[in-house]
Amino acid sequence: MTSPASNHSSPTWAHTHGESATISPLSALAHRMGEAAATWLSSLTPGQRTHAVYTVADDERKNWHYIPRTRSGLSLRELSGGQQKLAFRLLATGLSDRAYGQALAIMSLEAVLAELEGPARTNPRDPDLYHFTVFGTPSDTEPWGWRVEGHHISLNFLVAGGIASAPQFFGSNPGKVPAHGLADSGLAGMAGFRVLALEEDLGRRLVTMLDQAQRHRAIILPEAPRDILTTFQRNVTRETAIGLAASSMTEDQQHLLHAIIETYARRMPEALADHQLDRIARDGTGHIHFGWAGGEHVGDPHYYRLQGPGFLVEYDNTQNGANHIHTVWRDFDAEWGDDLLANHYAERRHGDHSDHAHGDYGSHGHGPQDHADHSHDHDDHAGHKH
Repeated sequence: MTSPASNHSSPTWAHTHGESATISPLSALAHRMGEAAATWLSSLTPGQRTHAVYTVADDERKNWHYIPRTRSGLSLRELSGGQQKLAFRLLATGLSDRAYGQALAIMSLEAVLAELEGPARTNPRDPDLYHFTVFGTPSDTEPWGWRVEGHHISLNFLVAGGIASAPQFFGSNPGKVPAHGLADSGLAGMAGFRVLALEEDLGRRLVTMLDQAQRHRAIILPEAPRDILTTFQRNVTRETAIGLAASSMTEDQQHLLHAIIETYARRMPEALADHQLDRIARDGTGHIHFGWAGGEHVGDPHYYRLQGPGFLVEYDNTQNGANHIHTVWRDFDAEWGDDLLANHYAERRHGDHSDHAHGDYGSHGHGPQDHADHSHDHDDHAGHKH
């Protein structure tokens, strides 16, 4: 994996128009994404583009998962050093600086797992097995999307008069890098490293702040489930929120709850995070519920969830001796950008839902679908789950 130096600079996009002082932050972000995606695509050979590009309407766009498996798109392993740098520039447009660092760290943990587990795996541990895919043609006027996905990362974006960014998944295995098993490798310095430390620590801090009556409502299960409950479902249904409502928390507890929400929301770039947090505030933060399952001490298997009127956050740390974290952000109203697409096509009024006429870069309706993979399709290495 080539070092992503200067990954936050944006190259010139052939479709760039004169910037306006009144352009909204979200529109500016969408344009930066388009610049980065188009520049990466322009670096690819025709054969590479065949694998990298699908139409917006292709079923592959919603074929997401977070376990090691065969994937569509182009992996970092299939890119030259220069192409990798452009791919990382695209990745950087979809994340805050902190989350971009987390994403790179999650990738680096594949090398740790390879050292701890050895080579006898069907799906190898490899920091270069993260795949980049573009859906449609990057444009300021027509719908398009992009995805970066591999083990413990799934970032999904749709751009169409706005930006949809869910589902969004980050995981960490190990949750805390052990000292044993790495002494004879170049990875010994990573011992003790925790990619998702804040996500774990803030959740535990909140549950331990609750009094007995609050805990009675907040604790939804005595034992933590073995994974996030929504797993890799393509769409999640808004159900009655469970747990303790923010309106029943003290001011200090509410501040901590909001800090947890911001930790997840601010994985997104500032403009997108601000948009999401404004929407959460409009929906009413008192309606947000916090639910906990499992033990409350470090090393205990545990799970928590945050549910508001428009969003769901899940966190689970149960596998590998409660040293293997899964987290996800889901959006009840804007998942996959289906609402943005509906608005776009309604405004066009002619009902043409095809993007073939808009200069799609690659082939249409192709690629492995991998629907045989399931959330309970464990890793093939004994003792280590996905």
